[in-house]
Amino acid sequence: MSSRPILIQAVIKALLSVLVLGVLIFLPAGTLRFPNGWLFLITLYVLMSVTMVYLLKKDPELLRKRLQLKERQKQQKSLMKFTAIFFLLAYTLPGFDYRFGWSQVPLWLVILAVLIMILGYALFIEVMRENSYASRIIEIQEGQKLIDTGLYGIIRHPMYAAALLIYLASPFVLGSFYMIIPILLLPVILVIRIQNEEELLLNELPGYEAYRKKVRYRLIPGIW
Repeated sequence: MSSRPILIQAVIKALLSVLVLGVLIFLPAGTLRFPNGWLFLITLYVLMSVTMVYLLKKDPELLRKRLQLKERQKQQKSLMKFTAIFFLLAYTLPGFDYRFGWSQVPLWLVILAVLIMILGYALFIEVMRENSYASRIIEIQEGQKLIDTGLYGIIRHPMYAAALLIYLASPFVLGSFYMIIPILLLPVILVIRIQNEEELLLNELPGYEAYRKKVRYRLIPGIW
């Protein structure tokens, strides 16, 4: 597949993602005059675009892989359906929060959360620089090799750690303390996904058992 079709597909998916999020955020707010909503969407789109351009230039094949969202394992299909519904509901809360004035998130915390989102995407790009097999779905690819350097020498699943930073920062960027409540379910979802993924890696990726003994922590250094 040439770079142009991949770019078109990536741009369409990015725009659709931002559009869906925009509806979820602004419809409950009852107005487009929701500054935190715009801040979040603009920050997200810029970071997504930077990531997309990086992959298009450095590793278009990985970008193609990351556009594939269809899980092959039954357990992961069910988990992803639940996760999609969960996030759709979670991202409606900031709009209601803004409309009814439930939260008063200080500006310094909003700015800090934006910086954390940027850090999350920076880690995300670094993971993909190190690991050209980092697709969205759980699978063992043809010719896949074990990566144990860089961030993978610290934790076994740095991409999920990057995602955790991005999603945990979202409520504060959106100015909603109440959104924290459903977002706290995210670590539980990630634990289930990681445990299932590690079963596959142990069975099908050569050297993973030794790597697991070498790098003890899965997601958060010193904790788990």
